[in-house]
Formats: sequence, structure tokens, C-alpha cells
Amino acid sequence: MTIFEELLREVKIPRMVPVELEIQKGKIKREEISGILRRGMEEQGLFERLKAGKTVAVTCGSREIHNIDEIMRSVVSILKDAGLSPFIFAAMGSHGGASAKGQLEILEGYRVTEKAMGVPVTATMDTVVIGKTELGLEVHMEKNADGADYIIPVGRIKPHTDFRGRIESGLMKMLAVGCGKQHGADLCHMYGFSRMSENVTQIARVILEKKRIPFGVGIVEDAFHNTYHLEVIPGEKIEEREAELLETAKSLIPAIPFEKIDVLVLDEIGKDISGAGMDPNVTGRSSIMGSFKPFVERIAVLGLSEKSHHNGCGIGVADITTQRFFEDMDFCVSYPNGLTSHDPASMSIPPVMPNDRCAVAMAIHTCVNQDRNLGHRMVWMKNTLCLNRFLISENLLQEAEKNPDIRICGEPEEVLFDEYGNVSGLGKAAKDYGAHSRAAEMNE
Repeated sequence: MTIFEELLREVKIPRMVPVELEIQKGKIKREEISGILRRGMEEQGLFERLKAGKTVAVTCGSREIHNIDEIMRSVVSILKDAGLSPFIFAAMGSHGGASAKGQLEILEGYRVTEKAMGVPVTATMDTVVIGKTELGLEVHMEKNADGADYIIPVGRIKPHTDFRGRIESGLMKMLAVGCGKQHGADLCHMYGFSRMSENVTQIARVILEKKRIPFGVGIVEDAFHNTYHLEVIPGEKIEEREAELLETAKSLIPAIPFEKIDVLVLDEIGKDISGAGMDPNVTGRSSIMGSFKPFVERIAVLGLSEKSHHNGCGIGVADITTQRFFEDMDFCVSYPNGLTSHDPASMSIPPVMPNDRCAVAMAIHTCVNQDRNLGHRMVWMKNTLCLNRFLISENLLQEAEKNPDIRICGEPEEVLFDEYGNVSGLGKAAKDYGAHSRAAEMNE
């Protein structure tokens, strides 16, 4: 028994209850994607802008967007049918360890490969400077994309995790940061997140002016990570339409349905889940913007998602983590992100506990603002994309029962841990509600 297990063995972990949150769900089915994109191009006369035989560079970013493989395949198939020669390129800043190999591995994890797409899938960190912004910032363009006749940005439009503005995450950022690679990302971040929206907008405007961008494909997801809206946007309307779709995306932001939480436990974080590892719009905590609703006193992160490729950026926002997270995190992959975003806080390592039980117990034990009579108010989630199903402590039941958006899916049960102290489940509750670790699976 370690000293931590000895000190924390008397800490009682509350019984947890599986719940489901009823939020507006996505409208678009996978089999509808190709037709939506083709009709969007036809109705706006976009095929007339494209000349057969020309090359087209199509962006693909680092986020795990639902149906991204089908969206990318549909885009390039439509372009091929029109007689063009498309290729997909990794449009990412410093993700994948700021290396071409690492970025191709990320795309492969999303099933975006040459074999699956039927077109070349490329990556390089080399860029070409194509101009300057009004503020004097260089505008970089990925070398392969710069040599193409057309560039088509494809990306999800959503609130950014660390800054606010008329333009946040979307096609404009895909052009400024994704197409600019590590150089472009570093320049966007060099004045801090307070200037990020302005920098992204100015850099993207230069690219829209200098390069031939016939259209972009904007994606909006619902609170359950489903494809909610898919739109082909003419190049000259990208900035205006993205700002409108950002408001739609904001209306769909998922939120933990409680005003205050003592402890939030996440089975995993990762760059595939959120640019910040865990979405501040869900947790109410950001390394840049501080704390906001829901107000969480302690966050315990137990593991790192497999698709994050060992990128542990964002762990600095947590209060406690585990030895297995620390061992899974690759500093050579993680630190380039923090360096590029000029955000050392996101790379900080919180206290490391030997196992899951100790991490959860430490989060509970170190809370000082909870109501001693009611006990600790605790929420346990798989990750911040999984707000449709999660666990709540027994003392939140009464509040949950009054909320028409919450469905109670079971009885209060004890959280189970294996002989190594890693969480192994919650009685009869399915593992996708939370309280389930890959470590426990490997030890079975």
C-alpha cells in the first residue's frame, strides 16, 4: 500500500446513478451526406467555378468530427466526378507532434487514408509565405496546397475552447491555422488568445483574397457529437455565413445540468475530444478564461484517449490525474501544442496519484466548499463529448428528478475498482455512462 492509499483509504466515494440527458439530436444520416453536398454545389452553381483537369487541395483537420471520413470521401468523389484531381492534406497546426508523420497518423485514425478516400492523402510541415495581414503578420500556406489550383476548406464550426469573437473555430481558422501549419498557428497565437479571433480573421481574409477558394464545407454538430448541419458555402460568403452558423452551434452547446459541482471525474481527455483536451464549454474551466458555469471545485482526469496519440495537452486544467495518464503522455507530442498556443498552463502536470481510486479520493478529500450535510456533489463522465450519458452522485437525484431533460436510468450503486485500484464499472450500468477505464480492461 502506498502512502497515498494509506492517507486516502477512509475517503468514501459516493454511490453513483446513471442518467441520460435529453438534448436536441442531429438530423443528418450518414447516407444523406453525399446528396446534401452535391445538391449544395448544384443549387449555387459552384460546378461552373471549377475547370476540369485542375488540382484541388482539400483540408482535413485534427478533430474527431462525426462522419468525417464520409464527408471527406463525398467531397473528393464529387470533385473527381466533375473531372478534377483532388487530394487531401493534413491541415493542422502543431498536432501530431508538429510532424508530417504524426499528422498522417491522426488522419489514419479517422479512416482518412489514400485507400479509403481514393485520392492522395498528404502532409508536410513546409509552408510558403503568401502575404501579410494589416497588422504585419505573415500569412503561411501549406506547400502542397499552395501548389494546387484550388483549395477547399472542410471543417466544424463551433465555439472555441479558449477565446470568444465573431469568428472562432471553423473554416476561417482552418485556413489561418490549419493551412498555415505550425508557423501559421504560432503567429495566430503570438499575441495571446485575446487577439486570436482578430488574427484568425485577418489571416483568413488574406488567404481568401490570394488563393482560389471556390467554396468551403461547414459542419455543425449537436450536443451528442452527431452531424446536425452540413452546408456548402461559396468562398466569398465563408466569413459571413460562418459567423451565422457559429450562433447555431452555440445554441447546441451541451452543458452539465447543475449549477455547482464539487467533483467532476473524467475517464479520459484528449485532442481528438477537444482542442483543450476537455471542452471548457462543458467543464466550466479554461486555462485561459478561468472558471465559469458550471462551477466545479475539483476535476480529476483518469486517462488519455487512445486517439489522442499520447497528446496530453489540457491536463493542466485538471486538479488531479493518475500515474497511467502520466506514463501515457508523450512530452514530445504534447509540448509542441502548448508552445505553439503560447499557453504553458495547459501543459502543467497536476498531482499524480498511483491509481484511479486515489485520484477520485483526493479530489473528494481536497474539496473545501461542499455542503457537509449533503455530501459531495459529483458528476462522472467518460469524456466531455459524452454528455448524453453520465453518472451523478446519489445526492443529486432529487435535483435531477426535477429537470425534465434528465432521465434516471438506474439505481444508486457503488463504483467498482479492480485489485490495482483502477475503476472497472458501476454495477449494471453500461461502460459508456462513465466509470470505466482501459487500464481495468487490460488487467482482466
